[in-house]
Amino acid sequence: MADNEWGYTCENGPATWIEKFPQARGTRQSPVDIVTSRVKSGASLPPLKWRYSVNHPRSIVNPGYCWRVDENGYDSELKGGPLNNDVYKLQQWHCHWGALNGEGSEHTVDGRSFSGELHLVHWNTSKYHSFGEAAGKPDGLAVLGVLLMVGSKHRELDKVVQLLPFVQHKGDKVTFCEPLDPAKLLPTKTAYWTYPGSLTTPPCTESVIWLLFKEPVQVSAEQLSLMRKLKCGEASCGVEAMELLHNYRPTLPLGNRELREYGGN
Repeated sequence: MADNEWGYTCENGPATWIEKFPQARGTRQSPVDIVTSRVKSGASLPPLKWRYSVNHPRSIVNPGYCWRVDENGYDSELKGGPLNNDVYKLQQWHCHWGALNGEGSEHTVDGRSFSGELHLVHWNTSKYHSFGEAAGKPDGLAVLGVLLMVGSKHRELDKVVQLLPFVQHKGDKVTFCEPLDPAKLLPTKTAYWTYPGSLTTPPCTESVIWLLFKEPVQVSAEQLSLMRKLKCGEASCGVEAMELLHNYRPTLPLGNRELREYGGN
């Protein structure tokens, strides 16, 4: 992909993506506004279950549009809920945020934005042989979405935030071996909304079963401000390496897709 072929500026932002990525104009696009009056109570499903590896080396990468933690192929599983009998494995997790507190989440709830959104991206190991293969299939990916609001410092997430100064520019990458538990990024209440959607970044492939937790998780204003200091260009770009103040895609129409909820309030 060419440098800066897409991003979040006026020149290459979400409004322009459909020109280069035809799937971005599909009818199963994400994110969406969760209109709670339209949500259907789901029939009983097995509980959503997850298990993650804690002690293994992870990579923190700046791909030019966010920070991302790569799990490097270690053992994990997500199953249950609307995932049928398939088992999904955690590939990576990353974050979206806004230039100001109170904006930055990709999904909104009754029109309300939150200050950020974590995405834990899993792929279907029951049906597919690789993340790349799964990413092109309608049931290939399952993403846990966590809404972020400003409040107290998030201790587990801080292990990543403290390393952001070392991945300031596009292409920067560091490995860290400190134990980290992705399960601690999730809210204590596990009620969630689910619907069929897409990746929220190009190529916007319509391959995601979304599971968005209802309960937001708190992060501190300082943690968010450190995220906004990341650059969307390479160090050699000089002035071109602009700060990544916001990196969220606006919501798209739900259309005739069914939005369901599971678990308590």
